[in-house]
Amino acid sequence: MFGLGNRRIHREITPIELDAMLKNGTALLIDVREPDEFASDHISGAVNIPLSTFSPRNVPDVPGKTVVLQCAGGKRSGMALDRCAKAGAAIDTHLAGGIGAWKAAGLPVTR
Repeated sequence: MFGLGNRRIHREITPIELDAMLKNGTALLIDVREPDEFASDHISGAVNIPLSTFSPRNVPDVPGKTVVLQCAGGKRSGMALDRCAKAGAAIDTHLAGGIGAWKAAGLPVTR
């Protein structure tokens, strides 16, 4: 009612789910943090497309892979997902809690 059904829901996955997807090759991870943040540490295999210049058109199309967006804590990846929804892109998944949750789960980062 009253437009509540019009809001697109972002699919959130856990660090453990993302780790499994990366290991079995079913995820393309896009880190939307800025280049300096990405350079300080990132999840291995992530592609850096900063939110400041993010467009769904810039996300590589890799058949058979789920695109997963990630930032520091989940806010910016959610904003990027909003841009995807507005553009009609099929990208709807992000890492709940961002790289902070990834680290808290004891998963490795590349420095």
